[in-house]
Amino acid sequence: MKYPKIPLAQTVIQLCKAKGIKHIVISPGSRNAPLTIGFTNNPFFICYSIVDERCAAFFALGIAQQLQEPTAVVCTSGSALLNYYPAVAEAFYSDVPLVVLSADRPKHLIGVGDGQTINQKNVFENHILYSANLKLDLNEKDEVEEELPIFKNMENKIEALLGLKKGIQDYNEAEINKAINTAYSQNGPVHINIPFDEPLYDMVDVLSVNPKTIPIEKKSLEIESSVLKDCINNWNAASKKMVLVGVSSPNQIEQQWLDVLAKDDSVIVFTETTSNLHHEAFFPSIDKIIAPLNDEDFKTLQPEILLTFGGLIVSKKIKAFLRKHKPKQHWHIDLNKANDTFFSLNQWIKTTPNDFFSKFLPEVELSKSDYNRVWQSVKETRAVNHADYLKSVTFSDLKAFEIILNNIPNHTVLQLGNSSTVRYAQLFDLNKTLEVFCNRGTSGIDGSTSTAVGCAVSNPKQTTLISGDLSFIYDSNALWNNFIPNNFRIIVINNRGGGIFRILPGHKNTENFDTYFETNHNLTAEHLCNMYGFEYESVSDAADLKDRLNTFYTASHKPKLLEIFTPKHLNDEVLLDYFKAMG
Repeated sequence: MKYPKIPLAQTVIQLCKAKGIKHIVISPGSRNAPLTIGFTNNPFFICYSIVDERCAAFFALGIAQQLQEPTAVVCTSGSALLNYYPAVAEAFYSDVPLVVLSADRPKHLIGVGDGQTINQKNVFENHILYSANLKLDLNEKDEVEEELPIFKNMENKIEALLGLKKGIQDYNEAEINKAINTAYSQNGPVHINIPFDEPLYDMVDVLSVNPKTIPIEKKSLEIESSVLKDCINNWNAASKKMVLVGVSSPNQIEQQWLDVLAKDDSVIVFTETTSNLHHEAFFPSIDKIIAPLNDEDFKTLQPEILLTFGGLIVSKKIKAFLRKHKPKQHWHIDLNKANDTFFSLNQWIKTTPNDFFSKFLPEVELSKSDYNRVWQSVKETRAVNHADYLKSVTFSDLKAFEIILNNIPNHTVLQLGNSSTVRYAQLFDLNKTLEVFCNRGTSGIDGSTSTAVGCAVSNPKQTTLISGDLSFIYDSNALWNNFIPNNFRIIVINNRGGGIFRILPGHKNTENFDTYFETNHNLTAEHLCNMYGFEYESVSDAADLKDRLNTFYTASHKPKLLEIFTPKHLNDEVLLDYFKAMG
């Protein structure tokens, strides 16, 4: 087997292997050549070459999201590293373990006008769990001369050099171990900055270093007995308890605990599309339920205890409701962090939801209350109004989503774009066999397609991405990728602009709005599909959409994209009338 000659590169690669980081996403470059040589010549690693670093990082994020284990991205020095930032921020807020390996110039070449050089040390400072800034190997003289004293004889100098060399190696090993262990234990991004001096391409047949592997410290799941006792007592004393679930991976909670929550008359469970939790007694489609409520209704709905778990919440309406009508207590369950989203957080329960419920629910009492019954009645009314409205509504974004979501194959993966896409999906009760994902950490449109591609590569189930037109075009380099499986499907809702801005307050249908907010365009995905080898189809009415979806998911020799053109000047009216009809 061939190895890079540089000991530091050998150290990084060996520790990645020892800690089970198997998927390596590499963007071509020269300064990162020692890493590229090492990863690509080792059969343990699965390597991907993605030219665009922004796409590469989101692609890696999609892999890590599915495998729930660290995935590495490797880039050269300079601005290449900065292109990782959007995905690093998403990983930071979405709790996705991403390991950034950036090659760098030696210290003596930074700040002197050398090419492709920036200040890479701690560059992700505000959105990273740990930054490891490694030291150059000792055999690069320019880096170490200032650290050595003047010696009277060569023997003393050699001894000092050996000691310094060991010190540098020990430091680098400790930093790499700490960074990767943090990615595992805290589920988030870490950055390892790695200086290399030339020559960069030399290879050897035998490793020159054998780095030490430091085990990952396991976090305790134990809850303090006093905390558990207080939670049980407060829960039993309350007659109105609300459970609100944000972004969660599939199968995180045992069904028996969901069943217990569903049986309690004093509990209502609100789930978002991204929560991947389902029960016939729960309340999905939050906005559909609460949008028509008046202030008196909200006071009736106001919980005494709010229990949350999972990631960030999509629904603006429930955030506004719970910020105005605050619960007396808000508990959040998470091992690593607790956001005070509703400005009422008073209990951070540092464990996993499943572990908490296994200790908590067997000890609580089922309370007598009409809280659940009242809101089940509201849910039933909304369901009838929802169905009636969609029977007569004209073709639009809303109608398109109804048809799309009713036709996604069972037991497949659904990736949702941001802005309008995820919010439309929130209005429907999704097929419970689907696994649903969306980049809700920063809620940006910049990497949805790349993330979906990474997901499709790493998950054997078929993946469908639903995206708005601006989001898809913005991330179109995601298709510049040789790894996309033939069963990957993209559905682009093209309303020729940023449709969400037509729903928000503003002066619509003016030149200023059209240009600077909605961003009018006449672009389509057809030429991109021709260039990147996708089968392309387009529709602009309900009948054609239903017809095309009949064959859209059948086996093919290429991935497929379906572009749906909707009437931009009607979409916002249809949606606003929908919320009126729910009451």
